[in-house]
Amino acid sequence: MNTRRPRWLGTLLRSAAFARAFTLAAIGAVFTSFLIERLTGLVTYVTIVATLCVVGAGILFARRRELSLMRLVPTTLVLFLAWTLASVFWSWDRAESWWGWVSIAGIAFLAVTIGHIRDTLQTARALGDVLRVLLGVSLGVEILSGILLDIPFRFLGVQGNIASLGPVQGIFGTRNMLGFVAVLALITFLIEYRTQSVRPGVSIASVVLAGGLAALSDSPTVLVLSVGVALTAGALEIVRHTRPEQRVRLQWALGAVVVVGLVTGYAARHPIIAWLGAGTDFSMRVQLWNTMVDMVRFSPIEGWGWFGPWEARTIPFSSINFLLDQSHASGLNAYFDVLLQVGWVGLVLFVGFAGVALVRSWLDASERRSVVYAWTPLILVALLIDSFFESFTLMGAGWFLLVLCAVRAGQSRSWRESIGRRADMQDPGRPMGIP
Repeated sequence: MNTRRPRWLGTLLRSAAFARAFTLAAIGAVFTSFLIERLTGLVTYVTIVATLCVVGAGILFARRRELSLMRLVPTTLVLFLAWTLASVFWSWDRAESWWGWVSIAGIAFLAVTIGHIRDTLQTARALGDVLRVLLGVSLGVEILSGILLDIPFRFLGVQGNIASLGPVQGIFGTRNMLGFVAVLALITFLIEYRTQSVRPGVSIASVVLAGGLAALSDSPTVLVLSVGVALTAGALEIVRHTRPEQRVRLQWALGAVVVVGLVTGYAARHPIIAWLGAGTDFSMRVQLWNTMVDMVRFSPIEGWGWFGPWEARTIPFSSINFLLDQSHASGLNAYFDVLLQVGWVGLVLFVGFAGVALVRSWLDASERRSVVYAWTPLILVALLIDSFFESFTLMGAGWFLLVLCAVRAGQSRSWRESIGRRADMQDPGRPMGIP
């Protein structure tokens, strides 16, 4: 009896075409989570993600000779996930907390898998292809609702306001999420244009589509995100064209400018908010954040337990919503959300995880010749800026991109990379990168 495994399965799992298909499917799933849940239910979405995780595990197993276990996952990510898992034991609702952790662990696994089977350009191209379709569908849904039928699609949260130039939500649930996705798409489409990886006509049409929807979303965070990303891109371009011997001093100078800018922005926050016309929205957020800080004082070090999206019936979320007489599904700030759920230890680990990824990707992009390496730090900057106004970075597509960018940054700037290089030099006969 032949007990050998079918060779065709291993060949399929190792193939580049299958890696591309898996990447498109994973990105499509995490970015359409709201649409999938509204159309078919949460169980369908969970089943899709779980199936993709099983397939991803098969891909990594089939490619095990190409991978190094020591370099597979960033250490900072492991520490943050370990702490959030530990928080299950002191959570008020251990079952919900456990499933909240499983959710971020599963999505992180998809991101880690893609980070090892696709390079930066292939990843950006896959994201661009998916977002082109999703933004096009969003525009079509808004036109159908607001112009052709003139009725709201309440099951999708679409109000049909496109005829009055917004705000629009598309298939992403809220205008802020649509604006956030549109900014991510703009970064990706402009990188595609600079690298000439798609036809110029497609690039220009994609930029117009993303820019138009970003404007129609009427999200107050879009302008802040766009300005922050544009300034980052300009600074990175200056660094890339600076002579290597002067680059270190310029990097420190830019760091000082960022610190001064943050302090100035905080000091002038009220005039800036008034200029953006977001006074009412920001006032509501400040009230929410103050209440969250009050709840943190009861459990400052370890937090109340990890949940991700708020569980309305669980303490402390139910208490916060009761005190405010509102129904928030998140803290509207990723940093305050982490502080509330996993305490100061979790916040330090999260900021360390995101900060290390940003520094690594920035240094990598400043030294590489190809502009495609700018995609990673620009996406990270967008995620970290948006985290001041939303908690998207802790769940779904935002968390997926954060982990993916961290994996990409760690592959060329990790301390474990130097260990691997020394090991390869000491044992020339060993396959590269295999411990």
